[in-house]
Amino acid sequence: MNAFKNFLSRRCCFAFWLNSEGAVLAEALIAVPFITIFAAGILEFGNVFWERMQIDAALRDAGRYLSRCRPTSPTYTSTCSEATAKLIAYYGTQSPAADAGLRVPGWGPNLADITVNPVGADGTFTIQTAHLYETSPIFGWLGIDEITISASHEERYMGW
Repeated sequence: MNAFKNFLSRRCCFAFWLNSEGAVLAEALIAVPFITIFAAGILEFGNVFWERMQIDAALRDAGRYLSRCRPTSPTYTSTCSEATAKLIAYYGTQSPAADAGLRVPGWGPNLADITVNPVGADGTFTIQTAHLYETSPIFGWLGIDEITISASHEERYMGW
């Protein structure tokens, strides 16, 4: 009788391992969480790069505005200002509407600062900023610290 039970138990276990019903579900339960985290990480890093490109474009636009400003002279009062350049950087226009959206979420007049270094001996000035990226919970789960996006743009002062 014992030999018969051993035979059945070995045969049942062997039959269980040969059975392919449910194999796809088991493999999916193992693979889907990793694929999901990997895809979300790709999207998150893509968003970091997108914000960096938006900040670069904003600094370039503000720098171009400041590079064409005519200095104040006895016959001309300049209407250019760093405040207007910052509005151009944050909103894309020098006179944003009351409900205008920021170019980059979390990067705005009340939250970040743009520094304009004066025109040097070589005739160029630098406009720069640093922005703390608002991460998703995925970065926290992966142990990635806060990401600071730093950008600068150098422009030659041309005036009029």
